[in-house]
Amino acid sequence: MTQAPPKFEIFATTAPGFEKALAAEMTEAGFKKPKMMPGGVRFRGNWHDVWRANLTLRGAVKVLARVGSFQTIQLEGLKNLTAELPWLTHLSPDVPVKVDVTTQKSKIYHAGAAQERIENALRDAIGVQISPDAPVTIKVRIDNNMVTFSLDTSGDSLHKRGFKAAVAKAPLRETMAAMFLRQMGYDGTQTVLDPMCGSGTFVIEAAEIAAGLLPGRERSFAFEHLATFDIEDYAALRATDATTAPTARFFGSDRDAGAVRMSEENATRAGVADLCTFTKMSAGDITPPDGPPGIVIVNPPYGSRIGDKKPLFALHASLGSALKKRFAGWQVGLVTTDGSLAKSTGLPMNSRFAPVAHGGLSVKLYTCDL
Repeated sequence: MTQAPPKFEIFATTAPGFEKALAAEMTEAGFKKPKMMPGGVRFRGNWHDVWRANLTLRGAVKVLARVGSFQTIQLEGLKNLTAELPWLTHLSPDVPVKVDVTTQKSKIYHAGAAQERIENALRDAIGVQISPDAPVTIKVRIDNNMVTFSLDTSGDSLHKRGFKAAVAKAPLRETMAAMFLRQMGYDGTQTVLDPMCGSGTFVIEAAEIAAGLLPGRERSFAFEHLATFDIEDYAALRATDATTAPTARFFGSDRDAGAVRMSEENATRAGVADLCTFTKMSAGDITPPDGPPGIVIVNPPYGSRIGDKKPLFALHASLGSALKKRFAGWQVGLVTTDGSLAKSTGLPMNSRFAPVAHGGLSVKLYTCDL
């Protein structure tokens, strides 16, 4: 009888405020007993689950594998206990690593000194090279004298799907777009329209979800450099990418011709150009496409990042007027830092979701039914 692979703690990080949405996504995807924590979702699994989480989760920013922990209050103890962990189970000595340390409420309060001891321990124990641009990062958290080691199995942030070469000003990350769409109840069957599409993130993400395309299908991950990586098993996992032929279509418009061009190019790179239509148009001129009502979702300028906020009230009012006149039966979602901007649409907007951290700002999704 084949023994099941050992399980360990895995932590999928997300933008603070999206923990509930990510936990719902993970439950739907079959990850066992996901538990919300500040900044992410924790669950137990094996290395196959680590690969699958990186490859398939749309709302996760990083996937961290917890590989060891102990308590200590001294730097020398930190070095000695680090050296005793079973590093060769996880790391290949010929692959350089980077060590990233944070510390709080601990006797070991100097992160730089702690990092130095850990790096020396790794060199002495397995002869691994330490490099600032290594493909593998060991994240060390020292909290209340408890030292926890995690491997960053993702590498680049998971919002980097590998398709968006062109971006607009103040772009929305793909991971955030996926979670906002989930909060709107999007399941891949509804038409989605973004009247200020920028580089097309909402539209392309919705089209990929509808087509069943895996978000990590074309990118590489840090876990490919670990001793635990099995290239054949991972190839079989990637082969489960079961694309579908969606019936819904996806629309974006923007008054900036450059944004429309960027969106079209990004949709082509993502392989969903046939599902998406982008048009040069002001937000106040939008009309619903043929077919049943769907979802309008938009991330307008906030003012706090783009510039002066005063003209934005007129922009939001114009958008709200167009939606009220022409989009009966549609759901509307608007992402903003300022509830007064949402209110200026003249629509019955409400904010039943938690605020989300985004680039030093706090944004909320405001929604209504027309």
